[in-house]
Amino acid sequence: MNQTSGIPVNSAVLRAFLSNLKYPKNRISLMEKNGELIRLKRDLYVYNNPSISKELIANHLYGISYISLETALAFYGMIPERVYAIRSVTTKRAKTFTTPVGIFEYRTVDPEYFSIGIKQEIIDNQFAFLIATPTKAICDMVVLTPYLRLQSARAMKEYLFDDLRIDFESIGSLNRDVVRQCIETGKKKSELRWLLEI
Repeated sequence: MNQTSGIPVNSAVLRAFLSNLKYPKNRISLMEKNGELIRLKRDLYVYNNPSISKELIANHLYGISYISLETALAFYGMIPERVYAIRSVTTKRAKTFTTPVGIFEYRTVDPEYFSIGIKQEIIDNQFAFLIATPTKAICDMVVLTPYLRLQSARAMKEYLFDDLRIDFESIGSLNRDVVRQCIETGKKKSELRWLLEI
């Protein structure tokens, strides 16, 4: 089981690890009952240990998806608030999972927008998860916040620095190419253009 200790796995993988037992399915049920395994959803488990990565779980729970929005901004240390739900972006329909390890929310975008500004983050030199770059996370906040209408660069600054409380220093590294690519997909073009004025 050590090989899978941080990675969500399905029952087929667990049965393969327990193939030396006569009834591996019973052992899986016992491990879940004893708290050794945590059931995330039907047929998806994670081994219970202190180093569980919620970001890695989020990628496996509903995919294909990447970590974004407030979760990514907090991961990069760009906002002071602690984030309670793990928020991701997907091309599938929006969904929320409540699990023993936390709440996982997924928001929907078009495939052409989805693929812009994503990177792989490595954990402990062995596991990886997909996450929005800081710039894409900001674009996602603008695109996916309902009823957000920004009419000027000043309004954009107020949204970023007053509402989201983004650290001003982190805006200096805004990747303008990522913003332009997001604009080209057509979602909230006018709002995203104000990011280029910051």
